[in-house]
Amino acid sequence: MAMTATSTLSQFSSYMPLSFSKKLPRNRVFIRAMSENSSTSVSTQQEPTPLVAPLDFKAPEPKRFEVRPDMRGEVLGAALPLIFRFATGVFVSGYSFSFVPKDEIPPGQYAMLEVNGYKLKETSKANLSPRPEKPIEIYEFESCPFCRKVREIVAILDIDVLFYPCPRNGPNFRPKVVEIGGKQQFPYMVDPNTDTSMYESDDIIRYLVGQYGDGNVPFTLSLGFLTTLTAGFGMLARSGKGSKYTPAKLPPKPLKLWAYEGSPFCKLVREVLVELELPHVQISCARGSPKRQILYDKTGHFQAPYLEDPNTGIGMFESAEIIEYLKTTYALQ
Repeated sequence: MAMTATSTLSQFSSYMPLSFSKKLPRNRVFIRAMSENSSTSVSTQQEPTPLVAPLDFKAPEPKRFEVRPDMRGEVLGAALPLIFRFATGVFVSGYSFSFVPKDEIPPGQYAMLEVNGYKLKETSKANLSPRPEKPIEIYEFESCPFCRKVREIVAILDIDVLFYPCPRNGPNFRPKVVEIGGKQQFPYMVDPNTDTSMYESDDIIRYLVGQYGDGNVPFTLSLGFLTTLTAGFGMLARSGKGSKYTPAKLPPKPLKLWAYEGSPFCKLVREVLVELELPHVQISCARGSPKRQILYDKTGHFQAPYLEDPNTGIGMFESAEIIEYLKTTYALQ
């Protein structure tokens, strides 16, 4: 075990970012999240492939609090970061909860639990801070501890992000980071709302809380090397997952994933999205997020992850089936 930890941490050290922050040069960027009134598209050297849903595909019914038997070990391993990271990324900033008589929550309003005539009411301060008009763009990959730190603050701030996965040997977005930023280093953030771009996970975190939060970095993200160390230890059970490219079709439009960093089910889906190098807009919906109600209104149910694929028209719950769908639809092997 000690040898494994040493080897893993040595690998993590190779991702240690160098300081870099600048205004985004407009004439060099050719990936951009469009406004809500426009369709978001993917522009890369690889030509997007026309896509259709798998033959006879039927979206599964959502099953709350159930884990498919063959996925139990996977989910357990993906849940390990919750321990090492003290559930960072599970709750939105200012999260609070209370049990209220069920009559106080009208029909059609989302509530996670109902016990003995009482419902769980969850609130947060997510809407008290400025919201980005366009999604923040982040180039990263799942198994990088520095990237995880940034994904955690994204969940805490409840902001939506256009993720460009950058697995090893990925042909599309790793080269783009070099082109627009000058070096291959992750995470790399682009904020199209302020024309700001930067490397360095801690700098990105400080920028995001200053721009879209209350200016205060959460304690569990303010511990320097200890934060990175615990993020790395939390990934030991999933070592290597979400880091290496699997040849895949490039979608014409980014997928949409309702998810949050603290969920092991969401992590399993994101590993596959990264390995297939599938760009996706993540609609953040950690505990306390008002966007849980939006998904509830949209589908009659809340459960994360929920995948929407604008390229095939598919919308679906259930992480195991989402993974199978992604591999069947996009993987070339």
